[in-house]
Amino acid sequence: MAWIILVLSGVFEAVWATALGKSEGFTKPIATIVFGTALVVSMGGLAFAMRTIPTGTAYAVWVGIGASLTVVYAMVSGTESATPIRIALIAGLVGCVIGLKLAH
Repeated sequence: MAWIILVLSGVFEAVWATALGKSEGFTKPIATIVFGTALVVSMGGLAFAMRTIPTGTAYAVWVGIGASLTVVYAMVSGTESATPIRIALIAGLVGCVIGLKLAH
């Protein structure tokens, strides 16, 4: 259960990171509310998962999922370029996250 919560928390990390950018310095109310809500859910889930998953592993997986999804969203939405090297590096990051799970 902790791993499922951790993965979902990583997804919410991508949500709050994206919403933070869209809030334009907290001047956009809806994006700011999405940011705050997703941040609380993401951190709460991370804290829950860290009860049974070691801190270093949990944090690395959480950050890896959040960072990967944030970049993929930016590429899909067209705000960042999707070059072959960037796609390969994101795939490598996802591979490392999977490796941490398998090594646990």
